[in-house]
Amino acid sequence: MVSLFTAMLMILISTYPCLLMTQGQSMPFIRDLSAAFDTVDHSILLDRLENWVGLSGTVLNWFASYLKDRDYFVSLGNYTSERTKMTCGVPQGSILGPLLFNIYMLPLTQIIANNKISYHNYADDTQIYITMSPGDYNPIQTLSQCIEQINDWMCQNFLQLNKDKTEVIVFGAEDERLKVCAQLQSIMLKSTNQARNLGVVMDSDLNLNSHIKTITKSAYYHLKNISRVKGLMTQQDLEKLVHAFIFSRLDYCNSVFTGLPKKSIRQLQLIQNAAARVLTKTKKVDHITPVLRSLHWLPVCQRIDFKILLLVYKALNGSGPKYISDMLIRYEPSRPLRSSGAGLLSVPRVRTKRGEAAFSFYAPHIWNKLPENCRSAETLSSFKSQLKTHMFAVAYH
Repeated sequence: MVSLFTAMLMILISTYPCLLMTQGQSMPFIRDLSAAFDTVDHSILLDRLENWVGLSGTVLNWFASYLKDRDYFVSLGNYTSERTKMTCGVPQGSILGPLLFNIYMLPLTQIIANNKISYHNYADDTQIYITMSPGDYNPIQTLSQCIEQINDWMCQNFLQLNKDKTEVIVFGAEDERLKVCAQLQSIMLKSTNQARNLGVVMDSDLNLNSHIKTITKSAYYHLKNISRVKGLMTQQDLEKLVHAFIFSRLDYCNSVFTGLPKKSIRQLQLIQNAAARVLTKTKKVDHITPVLRSLHWLPVCQRIDFKILLLVYKALNGSGPKYISDMLIRYEPSRPLRSSGAGLLSVPRVRTKRGEAAFSFYAPHIWNKLPENCRSAETLSSFKSQLKTHMFAVAYH
């Protein structure tokens, strides 16, 4: 959570977009790398595999055989173009493609770390972020130096950085954001009020209004098209369309909606209601709750909690990311109690509403409310089944 007295700077850099994210005084910066997977040099990649990863002998020869001497051509009907040698790039659509690209980018993470700037990598997206205290703008100079080093490294490794798509977003109190933006302009970095991060539109106020507007616009567009063809499809196929085009948007990263005002969640609920009416041909004047119950759909609020509880179960059972597991601490009473083996989690103390929206508080808070047999489910599939049954009963009691 961002303090009122600090700001966070976040930079997004893409190789397809790569994100640099800064924390403290908030500022995000986005740069775009053009066709990154296509410009990976085979000789440099093999050098990374040998000298950075430690491969040698037969294994290294396998990769050399996999990458080199590839041809490509275009085939249309009975016509086939001439074959052309592939001198660069990793095979896209393959399991190895993203992994090889990450290995190719290993020196970039070292450059960022040497500048003592935090970062995250996700496939071809890199996020860097810094924190700043009010009046202390030295981190911006460090950031500027880091960006120049990244530019130089990109040029040496046949990657093109699109400066026109470079953006910086600042999080924190509005007055502090304005001061940081002024400092950014002095080093030729232009800030923006919103930026897309792995499909989520983040804005400077972190209220996610822009993201919700994006979901709403897209969902109603697809619902309108679905309603036009609903008379030509079976009920089963129509429901598949609704799940593919509507729920895929409602459920994507919906755990970030924790702590949002009810009016914001209401906008998302209206989308689900509209989808249910289209699917069941229910009139607008009819009450929607019985329709949602008949479809066995959890309301949006419960769908958000479902996603968070699923993350908790995975983290507690060794299949979740470490940074999630580190935020979950099993409850250990000071003296032996019946609740000792109940699978409860410690709930940290918070002082503000924003603190209650943090995963470290909200996740154990709702986890402890689950029935013990649900928390102790032996498999993920049984947990999901019991969890939905429980939440469905709570939602439509």
